[in-house]
Amino acid sequence: MNLQLIDIAILVVYLITMVMIGFYMKNKAKQDKESYLMGGKKLPWYMLGLSDASDMFDISGTMWMVSLCFVYGFKSIWIPWLWPVFNQVFMMMFLSKWLRRSNATTGAEWLKTRFGITGKGVTGSHAIVIAFALISCLGFLAYGFVGLGKFIEIFIPWEYVQHYIPFTVPAKYVPHFYGIVFTLFAMFYSILGGMHSIVLGDAIKYAIMTLACIAIGVIAIIHLQTQTLNVPTGWNTPFFSWKLDMDWSAIAADANKKIEEDGFSLFGAFFMMMLLKGVFASLAGPAPNYDMQKILSTRSPKEASKMTGFVSIVLLPIRYSMVTGLTVLALLYYNQLYLKGPDGVTDFERILPATINNFLPVGVLGLVLTGLLGAFMGTFSGTLNAAQAYIVNDIYLKYINPAAATKKIIYMNYIVGVVVVAAGIGFGFLTKDVNNILQWIVGGLYGGYVAANCLKWYWWRFNANGFFWGMFVGVGAALLMPYVTTGLPLFWWPALFLLSLAGCLIGTYTAPATDINVLKSFYGTVKPWGFWQPIHQLVVAENPSFQQNKNFKLDMFNVAIGIVAQLCLTIFPMYLITGMYVPLLVTIAILVVIVTILKRTWWNRLED
Repeated sequence: MNLQLIDIAILVVYLITMVMIGFYMKNKAKQDKESYLMGGKKLPWYMLGLSDASDMFDISGTMWMVSLCFVYGFKSIWIPWLWPVFNQVFMMMFLSKWLRRSNATTGAEWLKTRFGITGKGVTGSHAIVIAFALISCLGFLAYGFVGLGKFIEIFIPWEYVQHYIPFTVPAKYVPHFYGIVFTLFAMFYSILGGMHSIVLGDAIKYAIMTLACIAIGVIAIIHLQTQTLNVPTGWNTPFFSWKLDMDWSAIAADANKKIEEDGFSLFGAFFMMMLLKGVFASLAGPAPNYDMQKILSTRSPKEASKMTGFVSIVLLPIRYSMVTGLTVLALLYYNQLYLKGPDGVTDFERILPATINNFLPVGVLGLVLTGLLGAFMGTFSGTLNAAQAYIVNDIYLKYINPAAATKKIIYMNYIVGVVVVAAGIGFGFLTKDVNNILQWIVGGLYGGYVAANCLKWYWWRFNANGFFWGMFVGVGAALLMPYVTTGLPLFWWPALFLLSLAGCLIGTYTAPATDINVLKSFYGTVKPWGFWQPIHQLVVAENPSFQQNKNFKLDMFNVAIGIVAQLCLTIFPMYLITGMYVPLLVTIAILVVIVTILKRTWWNRLED
């Protein structure tokens, strides 16, 4: 164990600080439901953006990205399109302000602004989005739980701990034991302080992570000055052809096995499927998780757009400084790392903790360890807050006790938080590894989500019945898919999408259209573009001064250049740390041009 007293002290001070934040914010969070779940909608956009970025900077995702960067090199910048990461650009340009105009508390509550509170399918649509939200939240809790345990196990070997534990823990469950211990800290401060506690905790964590990422980048640059990277041909370019054609045989043969297991050998086909899925998933808007909650918590639609745009700026350069720095160190000293899992198979997800543990100096090690542990706690608490919001706001207050007093609502949040954490840990015990659950969430579960959530924004005739059946068929098929087929979950997506789309259309045309007054209210408030002409005519007849949203082409232009800018923010630290200064300067030039354009085509045109 390489942790020294100063490293342990940094970690302990951080954990104590988080507990104190929970106590400090407890009274503010207890003012009312909105204060607990959404910070009273009074938090500034840059703090919410910082918090949202911090929630995305998680241990499991960073472990996954480091393993990808090691194996796929600069081409790894494309693989997070599985989420897809560029959905932040779509939200930045138009979807965040559309969502915030609803003034809802959760995604389920948002549905009544689109479909009303009565009619065929309304109750079902409400139930299905709650079910989806809770399934995805539990999936992400398990995803974070598994990554945390694998991370901590390397820093605190079990042989140092087992003598102090009054019971036996089998070797394969050691990561789960560590996961439970640190999950309890995250649960404590997030349940006590609600959104206020989460945002303040995320700001502290981001400051620590920034220092840690810069330190790792500088250390990698210093090590690289006297050595060269031993990598396959094509590793240091983001461009690719139909086949990956990256051969690790002479360097790290197990990397070839990972490429085969990941299913990314036909990289061109993989990329096209990611892009196709990504565009539709982005047009569907944010999934009902912590990302949506942060948007709904902003003070205005204009600030919602700013908040979402801020996320990529503060997240990507910092995160990829760490990812690239650790990858460089792992490549330089690969033979000194022990990456075997309990089953004796090379586990590339162990690169991050193994590299940190072996090559970072005292103090920096504690800073990085604390930052990454904070990253887990931030992601965990944000996801937990979203799950609490759906259960308390959309189940308890809607169906069980609508007249509950504020004090009872807060106590229900406490109880629900504990139950959700326990369920997330249970899911974690059933999960093989980080990549396994990630692929299922983004490739499978979200495949069933896309069709219904696209149509709700852009087609006036789409109704609650169509939404219910589209979601029911899509999510149901996603849950069954692992049992009836094999292969990369991403390639299930077209079948899931078509099944869900069929459910949407059949459900829509077997029920009457949504109440016309609900549609007029939604269209007049949200002002979406799309197939809304019949409703537009009715709104204009009542309000001749109403202006139609004609920004489709401008929004799509902004999205296109925004995605390029997002890629530049991602690859910028990769070029910087590896000393590729010519492409670095080109990247900076492209960024400057795009920022100048967006200042005129997006920022100056923002409105509530």
